[in-house]
Amino acid sequence: MKALKEKRAKKVIFSLSAPEAGAVFLGGDFNNWDQTKHPVKKDKTGVWKVSLSLPPGIHQYRFFVDGEWRTDPACSEFVGNPFGGVNCVRKVE
Repeated sequence: MKALKEKRAKKVIFSLSAPEAGAVFLGGDFNNWDQTKHPVKKDKTGVWKVSLSLPPGIHQYRFFVDGEWRTDPACSEFVGNPFGGVNCVRKVE
């Protein structure tokens, strides 16, 4: 009998083009929507990036930019949130 393959966390890169931003954080269901836990770093072109290891599954997230939640414009799948807006969805296989 074959052993079941254990699903492991995978490296996932989140990025946001926001050259005007002063501070960007990533919040989601993977960090209890903590607005300070995952700071995002800006490169020379104004793109903010962070890499996280996430377990397989469906994860909801948003960027917290200069004190305001922002939707990822590169995301193509969304779900409604309890605040009347939408959360971005990232699937990790």
